[in-house]
Amino acid sequence: MKKLFAICALPLFLSCSSVKQDQGGKWISLFDGKTLNGWKKNQNPQTFSVENGTIKVAGPISHLFYDGSVKQHNFKNFEFKAMVMTKPGANSGIYFHTAFQQEGFPDKGYEVQVNNSHGDWRRTGSLYGIKDVKETYVKDNEWYEEYIMVKGKDITIKINGKTVVEFTEPEEIGRKNAGGRAISSGTFALQGHDPGSVVFYKDIKVRPLAD
Repeated sequence: MKKLFAICALPLFLSCSSVKQDQGGKWISLFDGKTLNGWKKNQNPQTFSVENGTIKVAGPISHLFYDGSVKQHNFKNFEFKAMVMTKPGANSGIYFHTAFQQEGFPDKGYEVQVNNSHGDWRRTGSLYGIKDVKETYVKDNEWYEEYIMVKGKDITIKINGKTVVEFTEPEEIGRKNAGGRAISSGTFALQGHDPGSVVFYKDIKVRPLAD
């Protein structure tokens, strides 16, 4: 109680609520590096496995949805980051504000592209089909950081700390795609795109932001 009183006795411009926000917001790991506990596979579950502390994606189309206890796998405003490495010709993606479905590409949420040399011209960091990136910022066979932030209607995507996409969702898009490809809330998913795509993910973390 004495500690709490001391905090609240700070100058008036620093409220107790702001102190609470400053003390929170820690990065939380979503992958333990050993198992896929807290994750749920859909079709072709063999596409996902754990190899040397990473999630290996290699096989036919499949998606791996975060289904764990952090925020009850329902995120609205957040920062997300993961270390990613693609093999030549690989295609994958990171979905957010999505929901588990048994098969097919997720109908709900946005996809952030993972693709440095696949035939699809939309490169790593693209907000797929919405604001696409043509430049290749990272190479195959090298680890890089892919970062996503969603706050309100604003989406920011960074590759190795470099901002490659800034997008504010227009109201008409949100209304048109409500319940589907629109900012709402939901979980994350990793994409297995095709049998020729091999991708590795590790250090998958989230930092929830105030709604």
